[in-house]
This record gives sequence, structure tokens and C-alpha cells, in this order.
Amino acid sequence: MTYTIGLDYGTNSARAIIINAKNGKQISESTFTYPSGKDGIITDPNNQNLARQNPQDYILALETTIKNAIQNAIADDNNFTTEKIAAIGVDTTGSTPLPIDQNCNPLSQNEKFKNNKNAYAWLWKDHTSTAQAIKITELAKQKNQQYLDACGGTYSSEWFFSKILNCLETDPAVYDAAHTWIEACDFIPAILCGITDPNKIIRSACAAGHKAMFSSQWGGYPSVDFLKQLNPKFKKLAKTLPTHTSTIDQPAGKLSKEWAQKLDLPQDIPVATGALDAHMGAVGSGVGPGKLVKIMGTSTCDILVVDKTNQNLNIPGLSGIADSSVIPNYWGIEAGQAAVGDLFNWFVNTINPTEDNQQGHQILTQNAAKLKPGQSGLLALDWNNGNRSILADQQLTGLILGQTLHTKPSEIYRALIEATAFGTLTILNKLQEHNVQINQIIVCGGISEKNPTLMQIYADITNKTINVDPSSQTCALGSAIAAATTAKIYPDITTAQQKICSKSKSTTYTPIPENNKTYQELYKLYQALHNAFSQSNDNPNLNHIMKKLLKIKSASNN
Repeated sequence: MTYTIGLDYGTNSARAIIINAKNGKQISESTFTYPSGKDGIITDPNNQNLARQNPQDYILALETTIKNAIQNAIADDNNFTTEKIAAIGVDTTGSTPLPIDQNCNPLSQNEKFKNNKNAYAWLWKDHTSTAQAIKITELAKQKNQQYLDACGGTYSSEWFFSKILNCLETDPAVYDAAHTWIEACDFIPAILCGITDPNKIIRSACAAGHKAMFSSQWGGYPSVDFLKQLNPKFKKLAKTLPTHTSTIDQPAGKLSKEWAQKLDLPQDIPVATGALDAHMGAVGSGVGPGKLVKIMGTSTCDILVVDKTNQNLNIPGLSGIADSSVIPNYWGIEAGQAAVGDLFNWFVNTINPTEDNQQGHQILTQNAAKLKPGQSGLLALDWNNGNRSILADQQLTGLILGQTLHTKPSEIYRALIEATAFGTLTILNKLQEHNVQINQIIVCGGISEKNPTLMQIYADITNKTINVDPSSQTCALGSAIAAATTAKIYPDITTAQQKICSKSKSTTYTPIPENNKTYQELYKLYQALHNAFSQSNDNPNLNHIMKKLLKIKSASNN
């Protein structure tokens, strides 16, 4: 039994891959687009911050992707049979919590709540819970600063407790009907294992540590007393939260008879404990000490691991620092940007629409590539979906500075690309300020594969060589690695990575010194804008920025 399945549940679709865990070769894959809502996302025309998903789509994806991946494997690999599949691994977006009943059924399947969006899964990009995030942050500052130290100093509206508190305060009928809430990455393994008792669901160390303030330093999740102070009815939720979580090398359970028959797989093979997609993308890209992995998609997550001998790791503005959340026995560090692919799509779909959106991206990129750094005279902030790191403020918004009556769409498009790269540089600088060494940057995700212009801009702005992982399915690959370790094909994640992670040569982007010189000037202006909108700076003087941009533009055109 040397084959494993990796399941990756993304924002708009899910995919399954099958690999030969002995040599790392991917032998098949299958993708399933969620049928509910628009591109798999349930929205509300009256509330632009709402983003939900239908848990039934997750279940449909299980059967569809695995069956199709198996059919493809049988067709492409003469040595493959389903009897040789040793384990299954799972990752999902997060924090994407959903309410379940006492039998582990999603509350959205209850006839009473089938048309109630609050009973569905609250997708990671749902930003309806800003007020609740502020409330949690303020209480933690008063009562237990340690909780915030583990998540960069600010609790996010994207995370577990914010969303559940929002449901409790705005739709108590849904909250009262739920037995508990679980992350999507805990829900999928529980389904596969046929778990019907919520108390037996294994909770992910990755999701709990990064999104729900879980730490062994204070005995697990935040105390019952703390949660009750947020709302007395939170006591009900607190009683259902376990005192322990599991890492990705541990099983969430065994494949149930029902699902073994549905999928034509061996019964009782292990299903690995679930994790968040970006973190598994880092595992699939070979993350290790000194290696930062950027997972670039609709948003961007920066993941790295640090040896646990560093006991006082406290870096303000990050999305989280959690024990064993990526690789067991290492600190897992997460930072990121809330809109990257989504930012470019916003510009193409809404501001500069074309009949063919993909062609629209290509034309804008081609024209943007012809521009020199600074030639547009523009400077942008990539906060159209809030700032995830370093300011950690979901109420910040986007900005494009320096426009004239001659500004072209391609110039704006390039400025947006540069803004996301400046955001990345800000994160890198913060990590290095706190003595976190970064010796290598690995980038994965569709954007990194499709847009060489963007990747060169990133190299020029960060002044670092960037390697693009050749695998197009690093998140699913990370889950397949977790499965291989859970099945005891390998003794630990690091050994599995050495055998499985891509051996193909990566595409490399090297910084161009002349470009970096101009970007250093622009970055100073970006920092002035960035810092002006921080909570600690009430009266910034921004008069110089527009004038300096014009000087840089003039110099670039000469």
C-alpha cells in the first residue's frame, strides 16, 4: 500500500490527487467546482462582507473528486489498484467554521435552517464579524494578553470565535440549535470516518492554533471564564471544545465502511488530521527552517517554521504563531495578505471589464511589463479586503495614489501588483526584525505559474531570489504527505517531504539591481502611506508623497 490521496478544498473548488508515496510521482488528479452560489460562494447583495459555503458541496466534492481521480489513476498507471491506497489527507480553507448538530450533521441540512445563510459554513473571506473581532481583541488586552501574543496582537474577523460570536449576537436561533461549531478541515475527516458523536471529532492543531487561540501554555482554547465574558451563552460552546488537538501526522480516524464502499477503497485506512490549505501548501513545497513559502491565490499566505528552542517568539502583526501547526515539533508562523488574486480580479472584472476576463489579465500584464519601475507615477495599497499583516486591520481599504488624466489601465494594474509585493516586503522586514532567518523564498499557486511579470516584480522589490515550485497542486500534495506519514510509510513529515516533494527544477527569478534601486525609493513612500494608516499614527503628513511620485516618474521616463 504505497499510494495516498490528498484532498484540497479551496475557495471555489476542491481537488483530489493520488501520488505514489514511494517516489513522489503524482499519477492523477481531479477537480470539482462547488455548485452553490457564485463560483461556490454564497453571497448577499445587501452585505458585501458576507461569504458562505454549502457544506453539501464539500460532501459532493468528496465522492466526485476521489472517484474521478481513481479512474484517471487506473487509466494512467498500470501498477495502480485501489487496494494499494494507504491513507487520505485533507486540507481546507480557514478559518471556515460551520455549526453542526448532536449527530455531526451540518445545521444547514436541517429543514428549519435550509434557507438561512448563518447555518452554512462561514468562509474564510467572510468579513461580517469585524465588531466581534474588536470585542475579542479588547477583552484579551484587558484579561489575558497571552491570547493575542499568539496571533500577532489582534484577533481577526476572519477567524473562528469572531464568526461564532457574530452568529450568537445576530442570529441566536442558529447558535442555540447548534451542538457545536467545527472547522471545515475537521468536518471533512469526520465525514470520511463516519463520526457521529461531536465529542469524538479530532480538532486540527493547525486550525485551532492559528485561528482559535489554542495553546498548551494556557491549557488549550481560551478559558471558559474568558469566553463567558464575551457572551454568557458562549459557555455552551466552551463545553464542547476539547483540551487537546492533533497534528497532521496523526490520524483523525479510519475510513468508514460506508465511505469505503462509496469510493471502492480499503476500509479502515487512516484519514489524517486535517489542516489549513496554505499550511499544507507549504508542506508540499518543502517548507523547513529558513525556508519561507508564499502560497499565492485569491489571497496570499506566508508560512515558515522555526525551531522550538526559540521560546519567546512574539512578533506583532502576524496572523499567528502556533506549536506544531505546520510540521510537528516546530513553531508554525503565518502571515499574509487578504487580497492578491482577488485584487487583480476586482480590477479586471469590475473596473476594466472585457468579454474574456482571462484575456483581460493577459493584455494588462503584457502592457504592464513594458513599463519601468516608477514610470506610471502611481502608488497603491493592496487593502481592498483589509490588511491581514502587519497592521492586522480588516477595516482598512484600498488606495491608488498619483493618478492623472493620462493614467492608463495597465499602469494601475502594475501598481496593484507592486502594492502586493510591497506588502510582502513589509512582512519580510518584520520577520527579520525579530531575528527570523529567511534563506530561501519558495512561491506556489496559480499566479506564480502564470505570471512571470508579477514574479519578476516581486524579486525586484524584495531584492531576493524567488523560486517557483513546479508543482501545480502543492496544497493537495501536502495533504498526501500527511497521509503518507499517518500511514507509517515514512516516520515523520520531514522525511516524507525529502522523498515526495518535487525534484523538478524550479523557475527562478533574480532581482534586477537597477529596478530594485527605484523600488527602494518607492518603498519609502509606500512605508509612509502604510504607517500613516496604522492605529498609532493619528496626524501623518502625506504632502510629500504625490510630489515625490512625480519626480520618480519623470526620472523613469528619461
